[in-house]
Amino acid sequence: MLLYVWILHIIAFGKEIEKIITNIYLQQKIKCESEGVRVSQINGTKEWSNPTPAGLVALAVACFCFFALLSGKVTSAALPLLGTWLIGGFVVQLVVALLDLKSGNTTGGNTFLFFSAFFMLVGGIEMIMKFNAANNGILLDARIDGWAWLVLTIVLYLWTPAFFKTPLVLTLIVLALDVALPFITLMDLGILPKSYSAIPAWALLIAGCLGIYLSAAMVVNTAYGRKVYPMPGPIIK
Repeated sequence: MLLYVWILHIIAFGKEIEKIITNIYLQQKIKCESEGVRVSQINGTKEWSNPTPAGLVALAVACFCFFALLSGKVTSAALPLLGTWLIGGFVVQLVVALLDLKSGNTTGGNTFLFFSAFFMLVGGIEMIMKFNAANNGILLDARIDGWAWLVLTIVLYLWTPAFFKTPLVLTLIVLALDVALPFITLMDLGILPKSYSAIPAWALLIAGCLGIYLSAAMVVNTAYGRKVYPMPGPIIK
C-alpha cells in the first residue's frame, strides 16, 4: 500500500515537472519568435542560421580563381596556390551542405555537397598533383578529368529546373555554370582546343560576381529584416 502511494506521488511529481518544462519551452519560443529567431518545431531549440551566403562566397572565390587561370591572367605556377584555396572552399561548402540537408533543403544541400567534394576537394588536390607531376616529368592522362566533368555537367543540367524555384540571382548563377561546364568538359576530353577557354572563363567570372551579390543580399537583408539589396523572387513559384 505504501509503495502504491509512493508511485502515485512520483507520477504526480513527474506531471508537475512536465508542466514546468512545457511552460519554459513556450516562454522561450515566444521570446525567440519576438526576436526573430527561428525555433525548431521538433525539439524547441534555436535553429542554425542560413549558411548559404558562406557557400556562395566559397563558390565566388573558386570562380574568380578559375577565371584568372583560364583567361591567362596567371600561369600554371599558381596551381598549388589555387589548390589550397579550393581545399579551403571544400571546408566551407561541406558545412553548408550538411546544414542545408539538416534543414530539409534538398536542392541546395545536395548541390553544395557534390560541389564541395568534386569541384573543391578533388579539384584542389588535383591542382597540386598536376603541378608536382609536371615539375617531376610525370605524364598524367588528364582526359580522365573530362569524363568526370561530363557526369557533373549532365547532373547540373538535369538539376537546373529545380533552381527555377529559387531566387532569380541563384538561378542566373546556375545558368552561368551551365555555360562554363560543357566547355571545361570538352577541353579536358581533348575534343575542344584550349583556345576556347575564354568562354568558360567569363561565364565563371559572371557566376562569381552574382555569388558575391547574392551572399551580400542574404546577409544584409537578414540583418535589417527588410530588402536593403534587391533580390528578385523565383521564375517559378
